[in-house]
Amino acid sequence: MDIIKKQTRREFLKKTGLAAAGLGLAGTAAFAGNKTASKNSLPHWKGFNLLDFFSPDPERPRPPSHEDYFRWMRDWGFDFVRIPMAYPYYVEFDRSRHITPDEVYNISEKMVENIDRIVEMAHKYNLHVSLNLHRAPGYCINAGFHEPYNLWLDKEAQQAFNYHWEFWAKRYRNTSPDKISFDLVNEPAMRDDPNDQHSPVRAIPGEVYRKVAKGATEAIRSANPNHLVIAGGNNVGTTVVPELLDLGIAKSNRGYFPAQISHYRAPWAFADIDALPEPKWPGQVGNRYFSREMLEEHYAPWIEVVKQGVGVHCGELGCFNQTPHNVFLAWFSDTLDILTENGIGFGLWEFRGSFGILDSGRADVDYEDWYGYKLDRKLLDLLMKQNI
Repeated sequence: MDIIKKQTRREFLKKTGLAAAGLGLAGTAAFAGNKTASKNSLPHWKGFNLLDFFSPDPERPRPPSHEDYFRWMRDWGFDFVRIPMAYPYYVEFDRSRHITPDEVYNISEKMVENIDRIVEMAHKYNLHVSLNLHRAPGYCINAGFHEPYNLWLDKEAQQAFNYHWEFWAKRYRNTSPDKISFDLVNEPAMRDDPNDQHSPVRAIPGEVYRKVAKGATEAIRSANPNHLVIAGGNNVGTTVVPELLDLGIAKSNRGYFPAQISHYRAPWAFADIDALPEPKWPGQVGNRYFSREMLEEHYAPWIEVVKQGVGVHCGELGCFNQTPHNVFLAWFSDTLDILTENGIGFGLWEFRGSFGILDSGRADVDYEDWYGYKLDRKLLDLLMKQNI
């Protein structure tokens, strides 16, 4: 994760001019009866990300999600799963070389059926599913696959992006909007070279992001006009995009602030992990005092959007397993409190793995044996407190 300049409430209000009176008020009429006391037009969905289709290479899968996971989620009071997908997972092409623009369209029915099965299991246990393109044609925040073009700059990439979303919209058009929604692209940001993980990350120009999001939304609605569309925040999901506020779509932010807590010693996030100061919460970390107040300032623009009637959900949040557990839980408690107080639901990254409640690999947790898995009971209890 690159350290991104955050957007303050003052900057956000200056950009929007409080002109939200003309919004389509995203969120969609489908959830009009589910508003929280904070006026968030989305339900207070709470749950987890499942990484079955996160890898672009189906020969290198993540551990599969089992039906037990969905039953446990339901029994613990959760109602949401987000499924981040890499589009190369479900297309056919010669993997001995780079994919071509024509091959991006070769959607495999067999691979799509694998995704269908996860969706069906989630629905069996009354969990809402958010389908997300973690890797879209021409863009991913992560390296590991060579894209043939740039989603933000190339019309050909945008046409392929729209094609994929129209496909998913058609596939689930007979599924209730209460059960499934469409999250356009994970953690949008601009890179000059989308295939270079070390290429600097910056904000996408607002009008460019608007064009891409509007095109994909129209593709979805052409086949499926009633389902919720969600767009991630700019700057790797962190900042509000004023140019999207009138499109009638919901917004997704991130719960990884500050990264020195959430991604402490994560090698993909920091070039020199040994140079990082010891994380504390609250406390002095490097040249800044970390506190709940800094979180409130960070999330203020998103809360302002909620107050304006636009649906907001935190699609990802959590903490890598190198942050001391007590520091993680103290910081995470404040983060969850702020989101919950404003009716903003969340999806923990992840269910099982280094950020998850199962088999996280933390060295300082007294795990509970849970049907052969190692359960972080303290983390689960903290998450379950939000089930109100």
